[in-house]
Amino acid sequence: MPDLLIELFSEEIPARMQARACDDLKKRMTEGLVEAGLTYASAAAFSTPRRLALTVEGLLTESPTVREERKGPKVGAPDKAIDGFLRGAGISRDALEERETPKGAVYFATITKPGRPAGEIVAEVLEDVIRNFPWPKSMRWGAGTLRWVRPLHSVICLLTDEAGAQVVPFEIDGIRAGATTRGHRFMAPDEISVTSFEDYAAKLKRAHVVLDAAERADHIWNDATNAAFSQGLEVVEDRGLLAEVAGLVEWPVVLMGEIGADFLGLPAEVLQTSMKEHQKFFSVKNPKTGRIEKFVTVANRETADNGATILAGNQKVLSARLSDAKFFWENDLRAVADAGLEGMAAPLAQVTFHNKLGSQAERIARIAAMARKIAPVVGADADEAELAAKVAKADLSSEMVYEFPELQGIMGRYYAMEAGLSQPVADACRDHYSPLGPSDDVPTDPVSVTVALADKLDTLTGFWAIDEKPTGSKDPFALRRAALGVIRLILNNNLTLPMSTHFDAAYGDDLLSFFHDRLKVFLKDQGIRHDVIDACIAMPGSDDLALLVKRAQALQGFLGTEDGANLLQGFKRANNILTQAEEKDGVEYSFGGDIKFAEEAEEKALFSALEAAEPKIKTALEAQDFEAAMLALAGLRGAVDGFFEAVQVNSDNAVLRRNRLNLLSSIRTACLSVADLRSIEG
Repeated sequence: MPDLLIELFSEEIPARMQARACDDLKKRMTEGLVEAGLTYASAAAFSTPRRLALTVEGLLTESPTVREERKGPKVGAPDKAIDGFLRGAGISRDALEERETPKGAVYFATITKPGRPAGEIVAEVLEDVIRNFPWPKSMRWGAGTLRWVRPLHSVICLLTDEAGAQVVPFEIDGIRAGATTRGHRFMAPDEISVTSFEDYAAKLKRAHVVLDAAERADHIWNDATNAAFSQGLEVVEDRGLLAEVAGLVEWPVVLMGEIGADFLGLPAEVLQTSMKEHQKFFSVKNPKTGRIEKFVTVANRETADNGATILAGNQKVLSARLSDAKFFWENDLRAVADAGLEGMAAPLAQVTFHNKLGSQAERIARIAAMARKIAPVVGADADEAELAAKVAKADLSSEMVYEFPELQGIMGRYYAMEAGLSQPVADACRDHYSPLGPSDDVPTDPVSVTVALADKLDTLTGFWAIDEKPTGSKDPFALRRAALGVIRLILNNNLTLPMSTHFDAAYGDDLLSFFHDRLKVFLKDQGIRHDVIDACIAMPGSDDLALLVKRAQALQGFLGTEDGANLLQGFKRANNILTQAEEKDGVEYSFGGDIKFAEEAEEKALFSALEAAEPKIKTALEAQDFEAAMLALAGLRGAVDGFFEAVQVNSDNAVLRRNRLNLLSSIRTACLSVADLRSIEG
């Protein structure tokens, strides 16, 4: 079985596109081959800045012969119908076969499609893949019609077996497939002939090209961390930057450089962001002080001076970049010293948050008012929470955040500390945006939690008030993320915060339903069943999310026990009997039975069990101890089972029947006081 090697050699492919292009090349080629009848053993794709490569091992030498049988028109059908069937089947009339069927004689055609050589199929599939490749951006280069991300220079398309390597005859846009590639642009630019994937990868490495992006990333990280460790420093981990830099070089050479002494006083986040965004540098910090002191850059070649010239040039450019950052920092500090953070925030009155919700300053005022209202629930000082809300977004008007928007909040904390504000207020400036996602850290300081809640609740209530809600997959204002943030803030800090008190009646029910939907998604990831959540949402107080989750966790645990599962079946049986009887009799059985009408021992035992359990359940629910309530409910299991085994509810005696139905009503009431078990499946 032959192995296939494909290389698409071009000018530099943007780093952000390479991983996706690898996946697309592998997926589209292998799917096309399999669809054409060529199966294979394994496949792998690789990328460097100048090439995409695919190796497919264990490919069939040719597609199998396929025999297909088609049923045609009836014998004696009009000639036009028969001729159309013949054209579709690609056969002549004498190849038709008559067969008897329950509906009479019918023509059948047997179509044989002979197998095709692998090379012929590979050429067809490869041309289709190249011409329809899903680049995020592409264009035509030169006079041809082919669209590619960068000019395509050459194509390798080789089939290799025991007999040797054979170039697949293939041409696209004037580019004829061959068996040659080129090494590193500067260190080994000459043509290289290859005969197989192993030969290809080995010769590329000798020509200073590391084909595997993961190998390049590992090499960069190992060399960078070793260089930093040798000087008692640490490289700041950034996996996204590492992947990007690995896509910028074919032969990574790690170099460590100095940051000018004038810039070492800048906040670490400023240095890190400026170097990452503008220069693709890794930051190197002193683990003892946390200060960024050096940088790591990755060159794409070895040099006679061991990178000294490259480093000198990079340091010169970096100094210019950091001079800008230092200018922004010093201007912002002067603004804070002159007017304080509230003065820095003054220009936000001219910044529109949303045309129906007013300016950023108006929004900040709403957040501050809500923070004061929420503070006692969270355990924060109301004055401090209100102040934090007023200054938390002041850095949005700073020069630094204008240049680096990703530093919003982070810079606010620095400016708050420079303004002499308390540590909780400064931390709230940084943390009130959190959590931004399902894995983001959740603030725990009361002031930060208060402002974070107020910020997200204002966003949600505001957009609900103007009817700008998420629809389907569209959520332009990230309202689902905001709701998840509120949920995580409440649950992680165990807050008792009834949501309805902060919602307007016009949209409150709809917004609470939205929160419940988000909560279902959140709890589903934690293994809590959707029907369990529904059973708890149906209970009073479901706008208290912490209480709702506590109830759901207790219910899920209860239903996972033998007593819980059996009691659920007993409840469903009691509820079904009651529902049918109430529909038939036109009355509601909800007054409770009277033990003096009980005849059977099991009947009396159930009365006794209910009498013992009901006060325990009530006390536990008042204390919001749902596990204790479930435990008390579990005590009914034996009495309920015994009742249904020994007692006939629908007795011929009307008094007994009514009393037993009212007894079942007591079971239903006891169970429904804990959760709406009618929502539980099974």
